[in-house]
Amino acid sequence: MRVVFIGDIVGRPGRAVLAETMPRIKKKFAPDLIIANGENSAAGFGITRNVLKELFDTGINIITSGNHIWDKHETETWIADEDRILRPANFPAGSPGRGWLSVKVGSGSIIVANIQGRVMMPPSDCPFNTMRNIIEKAAAADAIVVDFHAEATSEKEAFARYFDGQVAAIIGTHTHVQTADEKILPKGTAFISDIGFSGGTGGVIGYKAEDVEVRFLLGLPRRLEPDDDDPIIMGVAVEIENGLATDISRFQFHP
Repeated sequence: MRVVFIGDIVGRPGRAVLAETMPRIKKKFAPDLIIANGENSAAGFGITRNVLKELFDTGINIITSGNHIWDKHETETWIADEDRILRPANFPAGSPGRGWLSVKVGSGSIIVANIQGRVMMPPSDCPFNTMRNIIEKAAAADAIVVDFHAEATSEKEAFARYFDGQVAAIIGTHTHVQTADEKILPKGTAFISDIGFSGGTGGVIGYKAEDVEVRFLLGLPRRLEPDDDDPIIMGVAVEIENGLATDISRFQFHP
């Protein structure tokens, strides 16, 4: 089976480039499952129910997220009713929504899990313990794919090597910078530190440069607006056989 994972969708520019390039992605990879991180898809921060539907209409099957999932306060009121969107599984007990799910793929099933790191990130439960618990509960699945939403590359790789051979893929998100370290680990788990983002590349990690610069130069608060110059979509395609990965490849598509 083949899984395509698309990097963090940033605002309207990210949604637009996604819709425009999705036919090419489907033609090139013929994926059995398409996952995307959507925590920045509504005006650059958070996600709304209308935006969620828009993303699903492009052909995405599962939406993952991270520390920005609650930036649109409405999300907490409906997320538990949607069975194809995830928030990190190691959020505090009682958080609305789900952190992992099982999806049918052909005659089998894939567990998709969403985990958040703890280095330079908001407080959360131990990602390692949380992942161990999910693996125990998901023993009947044909494969497990993980969105590990974290800041530090060291934490991401440590997490991946710890679970090498127990899951098919651990895909890093959050930094919006696509890394060139995709690999199949010794026991068969595909890993990349970060798959990048989908949106405009004319600014800073998907946002208008002038807003980011004011924050750094003057320490003044500025609302970050999604950049719409030179849009791109980034991600990876992973081949899975017998519960483990046989190949991982990065991609970047301009419309």
